[in-house]
Amino acid sequence: KTMLAAAEAKARVNGWNVSIAITDPAGDLLGFLKLDGASTGSVDISLGKARTAARYARPTKVYADRVLADSLTILSVPGVVALQGGLPIIVGGRVIGAVGVSGVTSAQDEQVAAAAIASVIKP
Repeated sequence: KTMLAAAEAKARVNGWNVSIAITDPAGDLLGFLKLDGASTGSVDISLGKARTAARYARPTKVYADRVLADSLTILSVPGVVALQGGLPIIVGGRVIGAVGVSGVTSAQDEQVAAAAIASVIKP
């Protein structure tokens, strides 16, 4: 709930209508919030980003960058969403979950996801 509240606050202060998904390490949904005005498509995309970040233990931007570098083979991997905006939650070198956000630009989505994580994990 703390992470959802922090993500919502970050989105609202910027006027971003997004969907926010938080998963466990297996990519199963633990929390979700769709802000008023967020597109219907952002629901599935946010969950897909969170699942990808959780299951593959890295930010989804890694896969978006691979596609931009003309390495389309990653798109053959089942369940990979190659869009920036999904971040794993890592504690002690172990993935304990992930946050996925969708609704604005991919970089802005990632800012919202990072705010969620920063609310509970201090560097």
